[in-house]
Amino acid sequence: MAALDALARRDHASEDLRRKLLEKGYDVAVVAPLLDALRAEKLLDDRRYTENFVAYHAARGQGPIRVRADLRRQGLEGILVEECLDAFPDWIVHLRKAQQKKFGANSPSNYADKQRQVRFLGYRGFTSAQIRTALGFDIDLDTDTEET
Repeated sequence: MAALDALARRDHASEDLRRKLLEKGYDVAVVAPLLDALRAEKLLDDRRYTENFVAYHAARGQGPIRVRADLRRQGLEGILVEECLDAFPDWIVHLRKAQQKKFGANSPSNYADKQRQVRFLGYRGFTSAQIRTALGFDIDLDTDTEET
């Protein structure tokens, strides 16, 4: 009953739901078959949870590195997570939205502004290749060189 109550409120990862049930005092021998039954009925689906998690957090301006770390904390790792992160098509779009929300529509005017944006976007969990693409750095170079 507690498992259905939790799933009625929101979707859960299998490991997250298992952990919650065990914390409430349910026996391991009861929890494992229950989770299997919920998976069989498609009430508990790690792929669906991961896809929704990726889309939701990307829309909030978080990049794939941060989303991967958050999923790891939820007990999800490996091929499933990588497939969902790789299948998400709009990382650059969401990166640009996060950049514009924080810094406005204007491009960074100097090197210090670019570095400030790079640090911010890195903190948000975007890869260096995504940041370089969005900010217009030459992606073949390790460092940006400006001529004055």
